[in-house]
Amino acid sequence: MPAAGFSVSSGAAAGSHFEAKITPVVILSCVMAATGGLMFGYDVGISGGVTSMDDFLEKFFPAVYRRKHETTESNYCKYDSQGLQLFTSSLYLAGLTATFFASYTTRNFGRRPTMLIAGFFFIVGVVFNGAAQDLPMLIVGRILLGCGVGFANQAVPLFLSEIAPTRIRGGLNILFQLNITIGILFANLVNYGTDKIHPWGWRLSLSLAGIPAALLTVGALLVVETPNSLIERGRLEEGKAVLRKIRGTSNVDPEFEEILAASHAANQVKHPFRNLLRRRSRPQLVIAVLLQIFQQFTGINAIMFYAPVLFNTLGFKSDASLYSAVITGAVNVLSTVVSIYAVDRVGRRALLLEAGAQMFVAQVVIAVVLGLKVTDSSDELGRGWAIFVVIMVCTFVSSFAWSWGPLGWLIPSETFPLETRSAGQSVTVCVNLLFTFVIAQAFLSMLCHLKYGIFAFFSAWVLIMSIFVLFFLPETKNVPIEEMADRVWKQHWFWKRYMDDDDVDDDLKKNTNNNKGAVNGV
Repeated sequence: MPAAGFSVSSGAAAGSHFEAKITPVVILSCVMAATGGLMFGYDVGISGGVTSMDDFLEKFFPAVYRRKHETTESNYCKYDSQGLQLFTSSLYLAGLTATFFASYTTRNFGRRPTMLIAGFFFIVGVVFNGAAQDLPMLIVGRILLGCGVGFANQAVPLFLSEIAPTRIRGGLNILFQLNITIGILFANLVNYGTDKIHPWGWRLSLSLAGIPAALLTVGALLVVETPNSLIERGRLEEGKAVLRKIRGTSNVDPEFEEILAASHAANQVKHPFRNLLRRRSRPQLVIAVLLQIFQQFTGINAIMFYAPVLFNTLGFKSDASLYSAVITGAVNVLSTVVSIYAVDRVGRRALLLEAGAQMFVAQVVIAVVLGLKVTDSSDELGRGWAIFVVIMVCTFVSSFAWSWGPLGWLIPSETFPLETRSAGQSVTVCVNLLFTFVIAQAFLSMLCHLKYGIFAFFSAWVLIMSIFVLFFLPETKNVPIEEMADRVWKQHWFWKRYMDDDDVDDDLKKNTNNNKGAVNGV
């Protein structure tokens, strides 16, 4: 990462050369805000390990506990339980609902207060989970955590995209995804240790989520609000002062005027969700929605949610399955670091296409090995084959971590114009959580019915999404957010047909001249 004080250009086109330094304020704000990803990652990683612990299963899911230890039950079906899947998936259903409220708070009160609300929900949810005495209390805790996820996932990517200089926007935005992977690894390490603590190890696993929850809350108190949000809400002088502070220069007038112009346009839009359905918004909306669907149908969350359960199914013993989950979590973190380095150098499309080929091959190989070696009654892979499966899972996880993981969040957050940005991010988070819920609720049942074919199912989706990227996803590397329409969408062979100048919101048409006068008068 460049050192503080290193000057960068925020755009290459004429009129978009904004002077900006990578200041300590920007780095600190991005690191603190990205801790929202740490909490999300911990919630993703902790559930799979906890649901493989005998003490947890015996207390909350005794039927699953009995099946786990019965030799007559199919290896693929031991964990097939709607209630067990609901424990994992309820978080994402709650996040889906919270997203609608988070969109309102993000636009009307700012990115920073929305992150504070997320921290509050996380802390209360941790208390409920750690102290759970029965299944309803456990589910309530997961629902509260889900509300935190909805608010954090709405605010943090927007915050990171708006506060970072354009040249390193991709890398700083991926801090959110990096923290998700660190949270998953932290959860796997915690599960590996607490699995040996009887009978309350699972309580410790759930309670330690309080660490990232506290970090997000403190971070939200320390960071500055984004200039885009301040200007959008009419606090112009404060927005300009923050812009000077985060850019490390007093020469911020060109960037300020561009944000102000976008803000005037945004404030004339009274119905941002309705505007998302207009013809001009179709490219951003379609790509944002499909990226979230595709991200979940890579199969990554199925593996990360249930890694210990999955490895148990394949014949790994309890310690070995948790240890294997730790390995995949570590690979996840290291590969996300690769993305931070490469995303603003190699570009978004190249990373997605390379990873598509790698994920497809890895999943096909896993399906073949499991089809030959794991049956309903026999789960003895043998040491050599077991190591090979872990290597293939790591190959899949690494390619996802430098591509579909971070870019699924980055690309939507940088492509929506300011007038529909909060609404667009809300739809992005909503679709992501909806399909995360679907996969979390269905995976163990799919594993029971499809067996090894589940990996063939996900590999087919990887092929489909790679074709979509090849033909329909434009490159957004080093393009200022406010210039996406002219420099990306109007130049793309397919999407340019939706960018007719006549298709503009009526409110914007009425106020175009006023907006120009307001900008020129600043």
